[in-house]
Amino acid sequence: MGEREEARAMAAPFWQQHREVWEASGGTELTEMLNMKVLQLTTTGRRSGRDRWVLLTFQPHDEGWVVVASNLGADEDPGWWRNLQAAEGHGSVTVDGVSHPVRARVLEGAEHDEYFARFVDAHPDYEKYVEWTDRPIPVVLLARAD
Repeated sequence: MGEREEARAMAAPFWQQHREVWEASGGTELTEMLNMKVLQLTTTGRRSGRDRWVLLTFQPHDEGWVVVASNLGADEDPGWWRNLQAAEGHGSVTVDGVSHPVRARVLEGAEHDEYFARFVDAHPDYEKYVEWTDRPIPVVLLARAD
């Protein structure tokens, strides 16, 4: 098993437990991970049409929240990002117990580089994720739409 596969295998039960604690506490527990705050992103499943939610670390932005679609360096984009793309970027986030409708857009150029560097500063494994895949890893602004 390679480093990427080992990291993904170790992360899966951790993130599942994090989700369970988050849900049981109503989003008041484990609101910070990897030196960053955590938000709950809700999207509409592109095939099921049902609400799907995921917990993501983020960096604050004047317009909302920035997240990274790293999928721990997997070769495919995370499901939440594919769901947002299918929904023309529409979703919602819950931060500090408050929900907001959002519209997603990919950051590019200097803004991409600045925010990706913030993620690396908080958690250096983000650099590994880039090395582990050939796909470009989107840095996504979840802009407030309310």
